[in-house]
Order: sequence, then structure tokens, then C-alpha cells
Amino acid sequence: MPVEQQKTGVLTLNYSLVLSKKQRTMTPDDSPISQAALDYQRVEQALRFIEENFRRQPSLKEIAEAANLSEYHFDRLFSRWAGTTPQRFLRFLTKEYAKNLLDQRHDLLDVTLKSGLSSPGRLHELFVTFEALSPGEYKHHGAGVDIAYGFHPTPFGECLLGVTGRGVVSLTFQHPDERATALARLQTQWHKAVLMEDKSLTASYVAQLFQPETTPRKPLHLLLRGTNFQIKVWEALLTIPAGQVVSYDGLAAAIGIPTAQRAVGTAIGQNAIGYLIPCHRVIQKIGNTGNYRWGALRKRAMLAWEAAQLGAEPLTVPTTDLQYSIFR
Repeated sequence: MPVEQQKTGVLTLNYSLVLSKKQRTMTPDDSPISQAALDYQRVEQALRFIEENFRRQPSLKEIAEAANLSEYHFDRLFSRWAGTTPQRFLRFLTKEYAKNLLDQRHDLLDVTLKSGLSSPGRLHELFVTFEALSPGEYKHHGAGVDIAYGFHPTPFGECLLGVTGRGVVSLTFQHPDERATALARLQTQWHKAVLMEDKSLTASYVAQLFQPETTPRKPLHLLLRGTNFQIKVWEALLTIPAGQVVSYDGLAAAIGIPTAQRAVGTAIGQNAIGYLIPCHRVIQKIGNTGNYRWGALRKRAMLAWEAAQLGAEPLTVPTTDLQYSIFR
């Protein structure tokens, strides 16, 4: 795709983040966010087992055993990580719940774009600004740019965060065994930039994202590298509040190009700043969660985790239909 004229200047956005009560205190050696990252591994094991066995509708006991836990400890895991029970968490993953959200929020983007994202109902608001590289900077692939990076635990597994003096340029998720690959991808995206590990610097950004109540409140700036169209899509993503979803069709309509669903999906897949630019909140209009750059299971976990943190009420689903409705 040819490089188009980039946006310049800064747009201020309020971005809603949610935080588990279990994650509001931390110590240097045993932080709750590190525990949350470990818990996420078990959660992903459970979701993978459901995905592979949903047609025979496994019981909660079987799901717990797949995560190498008893039912009692499985319940405690979800209480600690998501602040809810496994049964309630799984109901947030049903197609029925997703479709209900879409039905209720069909005009969500129009409302948030017109309101300036100043809704007083947010639990936590992170002051976010962004700017895009100029066309010249885009073509030079990061020449003259120094990127500090660090690997850190999050409630959704390990992340690789990259920042420059002008803001965050990358936030990706990977297994610890995939660090070399993740770092190589960051270097490929900014192949003329100089990458330097600085975990102490990047740790402050991660704390601001996932432990906002324990860190000083200050603006968080993003530096985006993309075409005009991609920037437009990512800007629209920033308007989707935690606990809500929109469809690919709805997002295309919101940016004024209703026939561009496929192009919107491609731009979403090229978002390099995961979770902060919430591409996980875009799903298929039939209620399926769809693909995600860092894994469909992680996307499902993020959506249900946010719903649980916000105290949303899942739809009542018969126990016998619960697992089947998640992945059909």
C-alpha cells in the first residue's frame, strides 16, 4: 500500500481501563501483576481445552483438571485473576452475550466520537494522546530513532513494550519462549531504529497501564507508524470503552467507509500497540470473537476479564448449553 499523507499534531483521548481489586497493591519481588500473568497461563489452558472439546460439553471439573487444578483451586484462580467465578466468566464468552452487546451499542462509536469521550461513568480514565510519523519519517523506517524495550508480566501474559522519547510504539504479547521472535519483529517494523533494553523505563508504562491506581496519573503518548487509513482505524479503536464491543461493519461505518470491512480488518490486524489501542474489542457481527494478532484465546480472555472487572451482568445460559455456546 503506498504511503499516504500522515496526520500531524496531537489528538487527546480518554481511554478507559479497569483494574481488579486484587491488583491494587504490589511489592518489588511478588507483585500481583506477576501473579496475574501466571494465572493467565492456567486460564488460557482452560479456554484451549474448552475450544478443543466444546462439542461434548466438558464439565467444570474436567476444565479445571485440564488446567491442573481442583475445582476449588480453579474457583480461587478466577476469583484472584478476574474477580469472579469460572461459571460467570465463561458466560461472558458466549455468542449470546456478545450479540446482546452489539445490539445495545450499535451507535457506540458515533456517541463517543461526538461526546469527546468525557463520560463520567468510567471507572478509570487514562489520558492518552497520539501523533503519527510524517511521510518522510515513515519512509525512513525509524532511522535516527532510539527504542527502549522491556519484557513484563501483565494480566494477559508477558508483553514486550517499546517506547521512544515521543511515546509508545509497540505493545505485543508472547510466551517467554518467544522473546527472540518478538524482538525481531519489533526490529523489522522499525528496522533502522536502535533498540536498547531498558526494563526500568518500560516498567513504569506497564504499571500505568495495568495498575493505574498505584502509579502517578500522567498523560501517555503514542507514536503511530501507518498509512492515513490505518491511523484513522486505530483512532476509532481508541473510542471503544472497556466492556463494550463493536463489529467490523460498525467500525467501517463509523469512519465513514461502510464498504471497507475487509480493509478495516486488515488495519486492525496491523495494530502494533495491543490492548492500549483496543483492537480486541472488535468482533464479528454474528457474535463470534474472530481472530486476534496475539491469539483468539487471549482476545476472549481480555473481553471476559474486562466485563467481569466492570461488574457487567452476563446473560443467563443453561448449564448444559454453556460451553457449546462459547465456541460454536
